Amino acid sequence: MKTGRIITQDENIRDILNTAKTIAILGLSPKPERDSNRVAGYLKDHGYRIIPVRPAQKEILGEKAYRSLDDIKESVDIVSVFRNSTQIIPHAHEAIRLKSKVFWMQLNIENREAADLLTAAGIDVVMDRCIEVEHERLCNKNSL
Repeated sequence: MKTGRIITQDENIRDILNTAKTIAILGLSPKPERDSNRVAGYLKDHGYRIIPVRPAQKEILGEKAYRSLDDIKESVDIVSVFRNSTQIIPHAHEAIRLKSKVFWMQLNIENREAADLLTAAGIDVVMDRCIEVEHERLCNKNSL
């Protein structure tokens, strides 16, 4: 099994964003004023398939919402996480079971223990970066 990496280099982040098609958004709020909702809308507008993960929601941004990553039965390229750093470990285990390619902790979210678990399972990890900001900064908006 390949070992995952903690991704920090721009070219690696660009490669992830240019090859990903499906992004599960963990902690996606149904409220339009929340960062998670705005970021998910941006990703959807730029050609990604988003999968909302939020208990007690049936649908967010016109997409079926799931209670947890364990409920998703399709391939996911990136799990984008909008949760407190202290709540990451259980989600890391879910992402390992899901076999996502990348586990992306949003701006101000970092958990080294989770990163170690994920990379040992072959999943690349991005920490403390906003996926929208990185996409705007690194990707040609017409490339998707």
